[in-house]
Amino acid sequence: MSIIRIFLVDDHQLVRDGIKALLQGAENIFILGEASTGKECFEKIAVEQPHVLILDISLPDTSGIEITRRVTVEYPEIKVLILSMYTNEDFIINAVKAGARGYLPKNTSREELLHAIQVVSEGEEFFADSIAKIMVKSYIRNAKEEEPVTIQRPVALTSREIEILRLFVAGYINKEISDQLDISIRTVETHKNHIMKKLELKSTVELIKFAIRNKFAEL
Repeated sequence: MSIIRIFLVDDHQLVRDGIKALLQGAENIFILGEASTGKECFEKIAVEQPHVLILDISLPDTSGIEITRRVTVEYPEIKVLILSMYTNEDFIINAVKAGARGYLPKNTSREELLHAIQVVSEGEEFFADSIAKIMVKSYIRNAKEEEPVTIQRPVALTSREIEILRLFVAGYINKEISDQLDISIRTVETHKNHIMKKLELKSTVELIKFAIRNKFAEL
């Protein structure tokens, strides 16, 4: 298992210490460094080059969303995972649009944080169930104003993939889908990733838009 280099950005030392304590003992996690401001963050990651940047939204000199936007452009190989107490729709959608590959509330469990880091480091997306539900509702509500997402060639989804896609865009979280279909949460996530790869979609946002435009969800 390859080592995942992590860089923490939060303006509270207590929070950074708490994250480090949660990650302590994980065999494939290495805390490369930490920062309390956007300025300090960019000074250090220019040298350190982490795999995953764990980032708060609220910082004293800039917003985590602006940092995400800049990192996505200047350091596309660094994956941004938002870890924040701010979980309202505007923050979530703007962070995703800026290029965040994951979003977790600060009351997340150690297991979920470790899983999110692993998934994001591999180039996939990870959103806590509560965050994903907000995203789905937001994009369904605004779907009529969005540009359609199309695919370049016909793609056959399995009956199970269609079932999971319909439940996802209906607002069911991973745990609810796993309970309803009697499969594990990890299996639900795997099916979602397979769907996105088949459809050649790059993000959960594109998946939601595709599902809506192709009548997998009722507006």
